[in-house]
Formats: sequence, structure tokens, C-alpha cells
Amino acid sequence: MIEKPTWKSSLKAYLYLLPMLVIIGIFNLYPIFRSFEMSMWQDYNFYTQEVKEYGVGPFMEIFQDPDFWLAIKNTFIFVLGVVPISIAISLAIAVLLNNIKLLSSFFRSIYFLPFVTSTVAVSIVWRWLYHSEYGLINYFLSMFGIEAIAFIEDPKYAMLALVIMSIWKGLGFNIVIFLVGLNNISDTYYAAAKVDGAGPWQRFTNITLPLLSPTMFLVSIMGVINSFKAFDEVYALFNGRPGPTNSALTMVYYIFQKFYEESQYAVASAAGIVLFLIILIFTLLQMAVNRYMASR
Repeated sequence: MIEKPTWKSSLKAYLYLLPMLVIIGIFNLYPIFRSFEMSMWQDYNFYTQEVKEYGVGPFMEIFQDPDFWLAIKNTFIFVLGVVPISIAISLAIAVLLNNIKLLSSFFRSIYFLPFVTSTVAVSIVWRWLYHSEYGLINYFLSMFGIEAIAFIEDPKYAMLALVIMSIWKGLGFNIVIFLVGLNNISDTYYAAAKVDGAGPWQRFTNITLPLLSPTMFLVSIMGVINSFKAFDEVYALFNGRPGPTNSALTMVYYIFQKFYEESQYAVASAAGIVLFLIILIFTLLQMAVNRYMASR
């Protein structure tokens, strides 16, 4: 028999939660509200820390800044380049690993290593791979008669280089999540499908994909949010620059420049609010699409 909650038991539960709620309030909720307030600093004295006027001036400033629109464009390109390809590749690898019995734990660890490796260390390795003179990638391209590509120095290839590295680094996490989802699918579904004469592709499209839809939704949501917040990869791969001629300038890097390099706190906060709204809209759209697909 389940006892009904009382004031005493509820108070005791909240006291247990209090330390974590305090931490969340200080390090998560307060910065969010503070950013909203800072984004309205119309007239701010940097030296006296005095706000003389509030308004929408910082938002008007970013909307008139070509670098802001370039950052939005690059961020969308990055998200569209990383998320779908990463999901497709990680799902394929997860299905293969799920069917491997010998050394399966070894291969899972190998694929997960890049995710837990420092972004700086990963970027150093990829800078060497991308090097136009002695990089391994250009060495293989030269075997097919293709001239060396300056992945890091050429604005045409900077975003491509960033996308490839980000896909490789994030595969491990997606693979682990997909493996969990695959292990939750009962073998009886596949056994029944085999009895009915369904082939491997039919079993994958009619059993695996539909039953993996909640996992796919989770991976896509996290992938979109993390891709919109890309910064470490850009900063480390291009050695503290947003790519040649801002070719890899992302929204978070734009915020970093305005806040830390130019000390334009209000402008940086306004850009952060816009990024927050973009992520919120895409998250709500994904949730709506997921509910629609589930109801069919």
C-alpha cells in the first residue's frame, strides 16, 4: 500500500533536493535571467558598471551586423552537415556492432574514445591530418592524382573540415545511445518477421527503425542543440580563429568575440538570447514532428 504524501514527508524530500536546487539556481537559472537583463542595456558605462538606459538597441545592433548573419548562416550549415550524417553513420555502425559477438566490447570502446578525448587533442590530430603539405588526407588524395587541399587555410574547405571532424568526434556517443535502443528491441519481433519471410532490409525498415524512433528523437534533439552551440571545435581546429576570413564563424564564437574580445556585453547577451530562441524553436518543431509521426 502506497502512503499518501504528507507535509512532513514533502518537506523532507525538498530538503534533500535543496542543495542541488541551489546549485541549479546559481549556475543555471541566474545566468539565464541575467543574460535577459544584460541584453537590454541600451546605455552602459563600462568603467562605472552603471546602466543608464534600457532598450532594444543591442538587438538592433546585431541585426545590422553582417558578421551576425554570417554566424547564423555558418551555424545552420554546420547543423545541417553534422546532425543527419552523424545519425546515419552512427546508426549503421550501431547495427553492425549489435550483430557482432566477438570483441564487441573492444570495438565499442574504440568508437567511444574520440567522444571522451579532449577537443584540443582531437583538433591537433586533425590539423595534422588536414595539413596541405604533409597531412595524411592529402597524401591519400595525391595517390589518385588530386592536388593538395588547404583544408585549414582555404575558406572554401574550412567548414567542410570542421564538419568532418565534428562528425568523427561525436559518433561514439550516438553509437552508445543507439546500442541501448537496439538492445531494448525484443528478438521475438525479428523471429516472427523471419518466419514471414522478411529479409534483412525489410526487418530493418519495418521493425528496427519504427521501434528506434524514441531513441532517434533523443539523438536528433541532442545533436541539434550541441551543434548550435559549437565553439570548442572551431576555436581549437583553427587555432583561436573562426576560420580563414570568418568562414567558420558560428553563433557561439560570435558571442565569444563580442563578450570577451570586444567587451560588448549587451550585444553578446542579445546574440545569446537569439540563439536560445532558435534552439527553442527547433526543439519544439522536432517535438511536434515526433508526436505527429508517433500518432500515425
